Amino acid sequence: MELNDIIKPENKVYSEPKLLNRVHMHYCPGCSHGVVHKLVAQVIEEMGVAEKTVGVSPVGCAVFAYNYIDVDWEEAPHGRATALATAVKRLWPENLVFTYQGDGDFSAIGTCESIHACNRGENIVIIFINNAIYGMTGGQMAPTTLLGQKTATCPYGRRPDLNGYPLAITPLLAQLDGTCYVTRQSVHTPANVRKTKAALRKAFENSLNCKGTSVVEIVSACNTGWKLTPEKANKPEKANKWMEENMFAKYPLGDLKDLEDGIQR
Repeated sequence: MELNDIIKPENKVYSEPKLLNRVHMHYCPGCSHGVVHKLVAQVIEEMGVAEKTVGVSPVGCAVFAYNYIDVDWEEAPHGRATALATAVKRLWPENLVFTYQGDGDFSAIGTCESIHACNRGENIVIIFINNAIYGMTGGQMAPTTLLGQKTATCPYGRRPDLNGYPLAITPLLAQLDGTCYVTRQSVHTPANVRKTKAALRKAFENSLNCKGTSVVEIVSACNTGWKLTPEKANKPEKANKWMEENMFAKYPLGDLKDLEDGIQR
């Protein structure tokens, strides 16, 4: 077989999503956002629902999501993405509506909107990027910051007596009657990328079928905020290695709730 035959479109095994815009990406090297963006674009494209998809992104590293994924977007004030998504979905119930939020936005300033949207069972998808830090504004402590973890606002490490305990909000949401699917995934290995893609697909189908609120938490690396290299796979300070050894103990991966499969943890 000639090389020209191998690279023909019909022989392609892998290609970039058509919905992923070819623009310069502002995320730091090693950041998980880029991988998640690709997955979101892939799933929407494979489902054939780009023309009736609306994404909502608020303040944070995710604020420029509209620049990368070619669907309709709404910009929300800090923490208010689920409230805005509620309005969009109620106005156009046939649409796929999702939010794309970081841990500071979703579980800090937006805690009220997040919990009540889930409790009402709004037919939206919440994509929740949990990297345990405020990435966009300089690496401050977030509600999800681990005990002992150093940040710009707790430089000696988070202390429960001073800063309180890390907030694992996803298990709380799994207890609410309005949520139909709550899962926690990651994108740090190819196997986990496949699991996250499947989780996004299920969540998006739930929104289209109006089954209730779906929450897809994605435990992610912020190598810049964590002051860890995303490179040198043999080094213990690698961001993904730190995530495996520290984040997963507090935020274990897997489905927390799936009404379709009878899972409730």
